[in-house]
Amino acid sequence: MMMLLPLLALISTATAANVAVSGTTKYVEAATPDGQAVWLKDTRKPALYTQNFGDCLGSSLINVTRFDAAYYKDNMTVLFHLEGHTNVANESLMMYIGVFAYGEARFDLTFNPCSAQIYSLCPMNRSVPIEANGIIPVSDSDVAGIPPIALNIPDFEGQAILRIFANSTQSEVGCYSAVVTNGATFSHPAAVGTVLGIFTIVAVAASFATAIYGSHVPTTRTHYAHSLSVLVVFSVFHHIFFTGSLSVNWPSVLPAFWSNFAWSGGMIYSESMQNSVNQLIGSNKGNTSIVGAAGSGSAAEDLGGGYEISQIYKRSFSTLFRHDFNSLGHHLQHLRSVKLENHLAKRALANTTEGYDWYGTPVKPGLPLPGNFSGFAGTLAQENIPASNAFMTGFLWFLILLVLVAAAVVAFKWILEALIKYKQLNENRLTFFREHWLGYTAVAALRTIVVGFFMIVYLCLFQFTYKGSAGVTAIAALVFIVFLFGVFGLAGYACYYRLHSGSCAIKQDRMHFKSTKVLGFLPWIGLELESQRSEKTQARSFFVSLPWWDVHYVNEDAQQISVQQDEDYIKKFGWLAARFRRTRWWFFALWLTYEFVRACFYGGAAGHPMTQVFGLMAVEFIALIIIVKLRPFEGARLNALMVYLLGFSKVATLALSAAFDIRFNLARINTTVIGVVIIVIQGLLASATLLAIVFGAISSYMSVTRDREAFRPRQWEPYRQRYFAHLEKSAPDAPTVKPTTPMPEAPKEPYFRVASVRREPKIEDSDPDCIDPASSRTSVAPAAAIGSRTGSRRNSLHSAHMSSSNLPFGARSHRTSWSTRDFSGWQEAQHGSRSSNMMSGSRMHSKVSEGSLRDQTNHEQVHTPARSPGPGTPLEVRKQRNDKGKEKEAPLDERTSEEASA
Repeated sequence: MMMLLPLLALISTATAANVAVSGTTKYVEAATPDGQAVWLKDTRKPALYTQNFGDCLGSSLINVTRFDAAYYKDNMTVLFHLEGHTNVANESLMMYIGVFAYGEARFDLTFNPCSAQIYSLCPMNRSVPIEANGIIPVSDSDVAGIPPIALNIPDFEGQAILRIFANSTQSEVGCYSAVVTNGATFSHPAAVGTVLGIFTIVAVAASFATAIYGSHVPTTRTHYAHSLSVLVVFSVFHHIFFTGSLSVNWPSVLPAFWSNFAWSGGMIYSESMQNSVNQLIGSNKGNTSIVGAAGSGSAAEDLGGGYEISQIYKRSFSTLFRHDFNSLGHHLQHLRSVKLENHLAKRALANTTEGYDWYGTPVKPGLPLPGNFSGFAGTLAQENIPASNAFMTGFLWFLILLVLVAAAVVAFKWILEALIKYKQLNENRLTFFREHWLGYTAVAALRTIVVGFFMIVYLCLFQFTYKGSAGVTAIAALVFIVFLFGVFGLAGYACYYRLHSGSCAIKQDRMHFKSTKVLGFLPWIGLELESQRSEKTQARSFFVSLPWWDVHYVNEDAQQISVQQDEDYIKKFGWLAARFRRTRWWFFALWLTYEFVRACFYGGAAGHPMTQVFGLMAVEFIALIIIVKLRPFEGARLNALMVYLLGFSKVATLALSAAFDIRFNLARINTTVIGVVIIVIQGLLASATLLAIVFGAISSYMSVTRDREAFRPRQWEPYRQRYFAHLEKSAPDAPTVKPTTPMPEAPKEPYFRVASVRREPKIEDSDPDCIDPASSRTSVAPAAAIGSRTGSRRNSLHSAHMSSSNLPFGARSHRTSWSTRDFSGWQEAQHGSRSSNMMSGSRMHSKVSEGSLRDQTNHEQVHTPARSPGPGTPLEVRKQRNDKGKEKEAPLDERTSEEASA
């Protein structure tokens, strides 16, 4: 014990020989691992250090005004500083310092302030201000629990806890907690918030420009519908920031990232405004534990895993300091080598510009303990705004915005008038806007109310749940009633104004849930109505089928024009319906209802994390399916941003946020990894929004220059023409008909193809004179020979003669030319026929002869001599001749008889 006191004196006593002073900069001598002496600035940035701190006991007997600690990796030391005062007359103390990183203890030390020569606490006395300085050398084994990545990872999640115990009662009389950081963070509201604000102003200006340019209202509406909606921009920013209103224990990286979007939710810190709100609220700051946060100034016995008083006092002082002596003796050689001096007592105080400046300040009443990021209170703590002040802060900034928007429209009108008066602007420019500027002012204010509808309703419901000041709650109730009935009343009147001339019809239907795939491989659940099933899907099976009702509007006014061509409706309610498709103009009513349900879960269910997470997940999933099915916006960019990207981000964020509930007791390092994944998802969404703002500004520039023939830059002219063509195509909102793919035509080239062959009967087929027995290649015996089966030698010779033709197979020979004998035989036949006819009657002979001559003449004119049956022998005459000549010539000429038989 006696050997410990000189060692403590060595640590706590500073000698000027080891401190170099250059002007106002102080240096401390240290040594590198290889033993070389180096000089380090006393004001250098520590590897880890504390920031703001708060009371974690609630009834501390010590009022601490400054508490900071720092870990220097370059010389392996831990410094701490404590300042404050007390009302206790006299008390001996024991002190405990613990450092926690990602929910686990990394370093702790219990000591007696008297042995450490902290005389202001030895003993503690109300007449002596408390000022304690300390320097603690550490080794690699002492900080082995701190991973190297902790020194560089953004928003290091750590706490330094100081506990003070009274020896007389062996009870805790003071507790203070400070957040530990390494200086790296995702929170850059001054830079990132400013950039986001500039982009938002660009989106507002582009949207406003398309709304006021032109005098033809339907055309103006078409161009306005394709500019980027400010409602969509704020919907994205509100989704990102108000995710922090879920009552779960967030990792430190998420509130830091969300602080860049706090301005969009009206959470902008102003000292004067907060002081005014505090005066209105009074001392009733509410209870942050309702929303899952550990409040500053209230007891948090389980902070840092809690403590056991028996572990503090179980050993005697001698045993305790023997352990400390051994530990310090282990570092004695290290201290001597680096000649480290306890320079901490000489460093400047917090209110000067010199010396150590890596310190924090006590948190204000109503804020959670530093290092606790649970619920909406933990998210607001990044802005130094208590949860009790959230509603009034957001509402006041919303009123300021509303006044600024209306004043900007009015100011723009009078600026135009001034420019026209002084001949700086053509008198016919923006005539329609200048004539209807009061209407534009009112519409701009109403549009601002719609943009802020979700934010205001949520803040009102959060105030009801938080239960703060009665006066503030009454204001919240009044604002809630005005917004709820005002906005829904206007939306209902807009629907009635359009639909009052018709009626609604309800048709029973069924909704089928079917298994499908997204992107060709990802399993998904698809929906299909029975009335929309096609023949192609009739055979598909559905695993769930529910009753459904199809509600559709029946227009009974045949003279009613389209909503996109109705100038009266656009002037009155274009601020609600102008951006939506012709068949989805009513979507604003559905969207407001959806936003109201979301606000109820976020604000009304605060303090019930599982109800919030899983209730909102169901709402967002159903909304995603419906909105994807409807694709309400006329502009393709708005559909891509609002329907797909925003919807996916909402569902994914909620699904991942369920892991942060304290009942799952997930390791804090794992929660940090999940938090980084959420930052990536929401960061990509924000980047896509900024990119859409840029393209929206370009398309708005094309819209407001649509009447100019000379367009600059000229390289964009093709894109401009395609953009206008897209507007004309999408404005009618007609169903797209898929073009049928024509069959490829064969190349037109010379070709020959025989598809089929069919032989028609010819005159020669029924003319015995046209059949040449010698032309047949088929060895067929005559009919007489076949019938008798006793062929003669003559038939055999004839058969051999018939099979010796030299014609190719299948060829048909025509009747050969008549010889003199044939002609003589014909004359005899004619003479015999004429004699017979004279005997039967001259009248019949005369008629037949005239007909035969007429047919002979016609036949000679049609057929060539080579293919004709013979000159002057028509079919009727030949048949008559053959029938009669056969009877006469058969006994005389055997060949003629065979020909007649054939």
